[in-house]
Amino acid sequence: TDALEKIVLGAPRGVVLSDEDRRRTAYHESGHAIVGMLTPGADPVRKVSIIPRTMSLGVTLSAPDQERTNYDEEYLTTRIRVALGGRVAEELVYGSISAGAESDIQQLTAIARQMVGRWGMSRAIGPIAVLPSEAQNPLLPGASQTSERTQQLVDEEVRRIVDDAHNAVSTLLADHRDRLDSLTEALLAAETLDEDAAYEAARVQREPSPAPA
Repeated sequence: TDALEKIVLGAPRGVVLSDEDRRRTAYHESGHAIVGMLTPGADPVRKVSIIPRTMSLGVTLSAPDQERTNYDEEYLTTRIRVALGGRVAEELVYGSISAGAESDIQQLTAIARQMVGRWGMSRAIGPIAVLPSEAQNPLLPGASQTSERTQQLVDEEVRRIVDDAHNAVSTLLADHRDRLDSLTEALLAAETLDEDAAYEAARVQREPSPAPA
């Protein structure tokens, strides 16, 4: 995980956070982690850190036990919920939001738009491609011309998916505020928690890995 962290996020940078920013970052990352730990089907949390790095002030690293080659609707919705965890934790604790959720918002918006416009996971749109494919060819021509109304419907469906996820995450973190606080305090003390320490601090039982087929 140390090597993966450096590759994905870059090496630690010499930024000294104020106590207020450090605590807010700890709550943000703990929000991601708690949602990941308590949401069925989410990838296990491997590491949580509040050491500033090239692209972020902190990181919550999650990875599946086995490599995934396909993503169903439930898993993608879970990814959106985990991405919202940091922002919702800030809303819950501080009653306000910060710019720290920028990359999370970009990620979850991209997932929701592809669910609606490319993967046929919206009942309102149906199994119709209305967004361009990354790789278009005669067998995968991507999206055809769509009306302004269809594009508006895509936006509405993306909003619905994200709003539903936001409501679910808000309820989950409010119900488990004690776990959020516990993990945050442990993170402030240690700065970086590996998988076992993070689950222990959050008082969450790690689900056993599925047996290999």
